[in-house]
Amino acid sequence: MKNKYTSIWICFFLLPLSMFSQTSKVDSLLLLLPKTSNSIDKVVLLNNISDSYKTIDANKMLFYANQAYVLAKKIEYINAEGYALINRGNANIILGNYAESLKFFSQAQHLFENVQKNDAESQKGLAKALGSIGIVFSEQSNYGKALQYYLKSVSIYQKLKDEVLCAKLYNNIGIVYHSQGLDFKSLSYFIKAQKIQEKLNDPNIGITYTNIANCYLKQKNFKEAVDNYTKAKKALDKNPNPRALGEWFNNMGLYFKATNNKTETVKSWQSAIETFKSIGDKFGLTDTTIYLAEYYLEQNDLEKAKQFANQSLQFARSTQVLEQIVLSEKLLSEIYKKQKNTSLALEHFQNYSSAKDSLLNVQSIRKSVEDELTFEFEKREVLQQKEIEKRDLLLKEEAKRNSLQLIFAALFGLLLFGFVFLIYNRMQLKKTLTLQKELAEYEQKALHLQMNPHFVFNCLGSISSFIVQNGTDSAIKYLSKFSKLMRLTLEYSKETLIPIDKEIEGLQNYLELEQLRFNNKFSFTISKSSEIEDDVALPPLLLQPFIENAIIHGVIPKKENGKIEVAFTIEKESLVCTIEDNGVGFEQSKFAKEKSVVAHKSMALDIIKKRLELMETSTSGKANVEIKELKNDKNDAVGTKVTLQIPLQYQEH
Repeated sequence: MKNKYTSIWICFFLLPLSMFSQTSKVDSLLLLLPKTSNSIDKVVLLNNISDSYKTIDANKMLFYANQAYVLAKKIEYINAEGYALINRGNANIILGNYAESLKFFSQAQHLFENVQKNDAESQKGLAKALGSIGIVFSEQSNYGKALQYYLKSVSIYQKLKDEVLCAKLYNNIGIVYHSQGLDFKSLSYFIKAQKIQEKLNDPNIGITYTNIANCYLKQKNFKEAVDNYTKAKKALDKNPNPRALGEWFNNMGLYFKATNNKTETVKSWQSAIETFKSIGDKFGLTDTTIYLAEYYLEQNDLEKAKQFANQSLQFARSTQVLEQIVLSEKLLSEIYKKQKNTSLALEHFQNYSSAKDSLLNVQSIRKSVEDELTFEFEKREVLQQKEIEKRDLLLKEEAKRNSLQLIFAALFGLLLFGFVFLIYNRMQLKKTLTLQKELAEYEQKALHLQMNPHFVFNCLGSISSFIVQNGTDSAIKYLSKFSKLMRLTLEYSKETLIPIDKEIEGLQNYLELEQLRFNNKFSFTISKSSEIEDDVALPPLLLQPFIENAIIHGVIPKKENGKIEVAFTIEKESLVCTIEDNGVGFEQSKFAKEKSVVAHKSMALDIIKKRLELMETSTSGKANVEIKELKNDKNDAVGTKVTLQIPLQYQEH
């Protein structure tokens, strides 16, 4: 068990208001609603009502946020629309819908970023949206992303000189750094928050003092730790917060245990139990009883250890917190083992193993969902940014065209000016075609950027399974090849075209990696026609998904060893790339994927098809892909052949 750190960014979890006072505030706002006829005042009131419901009823919070959003869109009140989106996101966080909350916060971010008038209200809304995105990533333990958005948010609050919100964000940044093991950085941000809160007499300063004390305790700086714990207790006495007080008693118990003060250790944890019982906090009670059970087990007082371990298990089962169930079952198994009660020791060890397996399974599922959510968020970010750029370009072009039409309409009767207009119009047409071609190239790059995370994600999955299944030496060899492949991929990640020899080198490296991963379950060849010149080029990461499918869904399900053949040839004005395997065949592979419980929708083929369409647009050449199942004389499937035809292109020097 680790000493606890407390976040105060999501302030609606820590408001000192009672439920009664908050309900009274909502009632007074609801009374104003039918009396408000002005649309601007009404949308502001709806947002305030939605915000007031955040500690009472998340569904009602969402209901009034939706009303505010519809009205704000109708009257084109951008700032109110942005705050309505933030309220919708906060309601979804409370309801546990992280994907929805991330979508609303992202929409609010882009809305505030595109406000023409950068007033304080819109900047504060942008900071709030960025901080809220950070909360979602922090809740999912994606600390790198959380830190990125927290720092963006706090930089805006610093410019606005909003010290209250700066302090809350400093506290959260400190917690993120602590979660990454960067304790000195963590402490520096807690101290930043402390200085502001002391100046403003912030009621939450007791939480910050506790966080600072925990840092010093971890560093075994007991003098500074006890000084800050003392300050925290005074602040909590002044601004009562039972939940924070219970955690304070727990941390004081850890401090007294570290300083070998046995009497005060037990006394602190007993006080924590009384505090948590007063508010019915079973989660806090479970933590405290686990501390006591561990302590008495170390003291070899097995009866007391067993008493508290049973209590912690009872609380943990009622809250269904798997981490606490695992710890409690493990403690009971160790206690009964010391008491030489082998049957109960074995029973609790089996319960511990079962709970641990369930916890690992839940964590694995949660990690997969979080990775998918992060990928979708990043993809949406790229697409939204491209849409904004595209819209701006079209608006500028439209404005330019309208102004030209007005000018030349006035001079339409004059032959000379008509002639000038014709020449100018042709120039504009040429510029528009050039712009369309550039837009097609930008879209091509955007789609390529989508392929990079998809490819890296799959490779990391391969590394994970390989390391589990193979020894250290094999894993080191595998990682060495993977680093080389990543270096090649990153080297050409921003290029539209790469030389064909570099593509072959990357495919060679990737196939060797997969051979290692699957214990040489297949062999491969890569051939290039002598007609192909050295400066022939093709888009990066275009063939890898097909080769990956040939391996995973073609030759690996086959009982015998498989073979993959990759060939590059030229036909007229096209580069033809073929990937042929002797696997189970396209139809059987497709059927196996549909029946698989863990099947997921692959986006790689859809992205490649879109890239081929854009390639046809930008080059005026033919680009297509054909997937054909190979059959023998008996009409049995003997493999799959993928033929990719793209326009012949050359690398510019």
